[in-house]
Amino acid sequence: MTQLSDFPRFPRTEVGGVSLPRMLAGTNWILGFSHTGPAADQLIRDRHATPEAVSALLDAYMCYGIDAIMAPDFEVNTPLYDGIKITEEKFGRTMIKIATPGINVDDTAEGRRQAEEKIKKTAASGATFCLIHHASAEQLVNKNKQTIERLPDYLSMIREHGMIPGLSAHMPELIIYSDANEYDVETYIQLYNCMGFLMQIEVEGVNSIIWNAKKPVMTIKSMAAGRCTPFVGLTFNYATLRPCDMVTLGALTPTEVHEDVEIALAAIERRRPVLGKRSSPVMTSVLSARK
Repeated sequence: MTQLSDFPRFPRTEVGGVSLPRMLAGTNWILGFSHTGPAADQLIRDRHATPEAVSALLDAYMCYGIDAIMAPDFEVNTPLYDGIKITEEKFGRTMIKIATPGINVDDTAEGRRQAEEKIKKTAASGATFCLIHHASAEQLVNKNKQTIERLPDYLSMIREHGMIPGLSAHMPELIIYSDANEYDVETYIQLYNCMGFLMQIEVEGVNSIIWNAKKPVMTIKSMAAGRCTPFVGLTFNYATLRPCDMVTLGALTPTEVHEDVEIALAAIERRRPVLGKRSSPVMTSVLSARK
């Protein structure tokens, strides 16, 4: 097994009675969702086309005790699923799966059957948490009544299949309405970054919603899908979130994971991160002299 004594432990929080690291491993940079274009998507898929390549990336997270991973699905017999298994065997530790499946929310018998089948499949993949994907959940929002119609039905399905229910809430109203109606939700996913990337309201408004949420929040897109540097994005998120909240971090290489974890830990510990200089063909004399 890999020895972990040389690596610091990442701080943890608790969600629905489960201990989670305050950094979660993201999978857009494994599955091929770059938010830039097809070329970048293909580069990601090519790099992580095998379980071994995925495992090499996940090993870097596990070195710090970051043992939770978020994905839309954990389909069996895929590089992601098999890569997780390889890493678990290396470390002798199970990775906590946080699934965000899209479900059929049609108000019909067939829609309900398909939704339950998807939730059942998610449970069979070993997911501990099941957060209904925002694309599905947002179809149920009634702004006039400030409710999420029929949400309790789907949350009950999740409980019945042995998972902890949550809600992916790109639309910030979902957190407010869920809390107000006391739905059986243990955690939320919310877009949150210093650039407002993909966010539906201003950054300050989302910050207020997160701080007033009754349950811990898992934030995503901390670096605005590469539109700001890790130092800026991660420092902002950890400086402005509650101690119970989490940041989901995707990375392309193990080296990126190690660098980003150092930035995140420095932000939490209120210190300067220990990083190498950023390379440049012609670095100014001020930067080249920096230690």
